[in-house]
Amino acid sequence: MDMVNVKINGAEISVPKGITVLEAARYAGVEIPTLCYLKEINEIGACRICMVEVSEGGRPARLVTACVYPVSEGMEVVTASPRIEQSRKTTLQMILSTHDRSCLTCVRSTNCELQKLCRDYGIEDAGKFDGKKREFALDTSAPHLVRDNNKCILCRRCVAACKQQLVSVIGANDRGIDTHIACAFELGLDDVPCVSCGQCINVCPTGALTERDDTAKVWAALADPDKHVVVQTAPAVRAALGEEFGLPIGTNVEGKMVAALRRLGFDKVFDTDAAADVTIVEEANELVQRIQNGGALPMITSCSPGWVKFAELYYPEQLPHLSSCKSPQQMFGGILKTYYAEKMGIDPAKIVSVSVMPCTAKKFEVGREEMNENGHQDVDISITTRELARMIDRAGIKFNFLADEEFDDPMGTDTGAAVIFGATGGVMEAALRTANDWLTGTSNEAVEFHEVRGTKGLKEATYTINGMEIKVAVASGIANANYVMDQIKAGTAPWTFVEIMCCPGGCVNGGGQPIQPASVRNVFDIKAMRAKALYDQDAGMTLRKSHESPFVKALYEEYLGEYGSHKAHEILHTEYVARNKFKK
Repeated sequence: MDMVNVKINGAEISVPKGITVLEAARYAGVEIPTLCYLKEINEIGACRICMVEVSEGGRPARLVTACVYPVSEGMEVVTASPRIEQSRKTTLQMILSTHDRSCLTCVRSTNCELQKLCRDYGIEDAGKFDGKKREFALDTSAPHLVRDNNKCILCRRCVAACKQQLVSVIGANDRGIDTHIACAFELGLDDVPCVSCGQCINVCPTGALTERDDTAKVWAALADPDKHVVVQTAPAVRAALGEEFGLPIGTNVEGKMVAALRRLGFDKVFDTDAAADVTIVEEANELVQRIQNGGALPMITSCSPGWVKFAELYYPEQLPHLSSCKSPQQMFGGILKTYYAEKMGIDPAKIVSVSVMPCTAKKFEVGREEMNENGHQDVDISITTRELARMIDRAGIKFNFLADEEFDDPMGTDTGAAVIFGATGGVMEAALRTANDWLTGTSNEAVEFHEVRGTKGLKEATYTINGMEIKVAVASGIANANYVMDQIKAGTAPWTFVEIMCCPGGCVNGGGQPIQPASVRNVFDIKAMRAKALYDQDAGMTLRKSHESPFVKALYEEYLGEYGSHKAHEILHTEYVARNKFKK
């Protein structure tokens, strides 16, 4: 690797040739502030917060944008000076001149990158450049997201994230003082082919984009004495919730999470993993049936509602390739209002089914017409990891001081296979564990399939099980899903089974997870750190195969009968619909 010698704040260092001043500064232990920059996603030098002084070629020092300016041999960089500070202060004051400064009630208060910079630089005269200010109506059309352009700083991170997902339903409209981020023709998000992934929310530095807050519905249900309120939590939530309370990224807080949910007043605290194990045995049975009876191959997982919506919008002719299995969230809801209701003698009409998910697309999924049993919605309310954290704060619960507690029975029992659903490749690995046992007729000790692990966007592997060659693919992020679907559409796909997750890295990186600032996102692989928490939990569990779950065994023996039975299909399976890309 070619290297160049530079000076940063007087420190002489050697850095790779071609990198930016922003990246080079990290070699010297200096973090230059940014508002628009996101590594490998948004490198446009638009916000001008990262201005530094650069001297090169004997020329006087000049201000440049560190995020896009490349280093050169002999360059001298100063990252903090009166000139730089004044430049950054002026830029912040100009941003604030058109910004809704209702920080006291903003959901991003204390976790807002703009707010932090204003605090760091002592911005007291926030209205110095106040003048013409356009007022924007909130876009509340989508079930998963609220857009408030009054808080937008035009950093374009959301546009870049949407483009990275190959959806690109938002962009810059109008020009000059009227410039704003919106959909084409000023359509609402619910009237364009948005897949509800929420990745735009996770990269927004302010409160311009937030998930639709459904916590009021949960509080109302908890206060109703006639309702039996049950909550389920997805595996990825336990790997990230602690970040909202100052714990290190990747801390598994399952026990504290359960304790907090009990203190919020839920009648039962269950684990979505119980239904994830059911998902595996149903999907495995469906795959075997397709192989034996000539069904559409490759079969593709249907756990991710953002991915399912993308398929319905952009590849409707390929929908037969999707597994007919509901997602674990919806399977859980179906089981809750049938098996559990009968077992406990509770009228399903009195059950309020709440889910805590890392995913904003789950808010869309709970409202799908196909997702109901006997006229009852499978899941009534879906909230994100962030919404749960706000509920815990509002209730005055001291999260970090809680002693660990365990999930309730019977839907609190799971296996390691279900736990790893939250990471890309986890569903595939869980399926392979069961397939390996079923196809060989033995209980195999080898349960880890490392080839499908990791945060790489597309992974492929071939396994020989009992003489049968099984080719698999794992894709996360819509760009990789698109690549896979193009091969399937062209008839060149070599795989038997494919896992697709909408969000890059899987559910641990879902649109409803805790928001980390760019200064963290640009340095650490957050999705890998959260995924490690799940794999570590799996490694320490006694039961690591879905078909060995005591809950799964009892469910089928007492209620569903055989895998893939008629009753199982009624409760656990669904269908998909072709969606017009220009109508919801």
